[in-house]
Amino acid sequence: MDSVSLNQFRDKFQDCIDVAKQGWSQRVLDQHQPLKVTGKSGADFIVISAEDWEQTQETLYVLQNNDLMVQITKSSATHTTNQGYHPSTQEIDEILSI
Repeated sequence: MDSVSLNQFRDKFQDCIDVAKQGWSQRVLDQHQPLKVTGKSGADFIVISAEDWEQTQETLYVLQNNDLMVQITKSSATHTTNQGYHPSTQEIDEILSI
């Protein structure tokens, strides 16, 4: 993870919102690498892309939903032992023709 000072971040803020620019701001957006911004007082923060934020929130939702986690665990177990649901050829054709 890249790290910059608050002053560097402030000075290059315009570059952050101009997606055509190269540098650490582009790595946040295109390469999904978070950026740590450090302040003199020790009040650091992390900059991530909106896409990464949304994916993180979705992951947290799934992990905190006990019913969904039970369903995923059962599904994984049946898949591993090849005992899960097997769609018919007709059902596969319907799904793939969408």
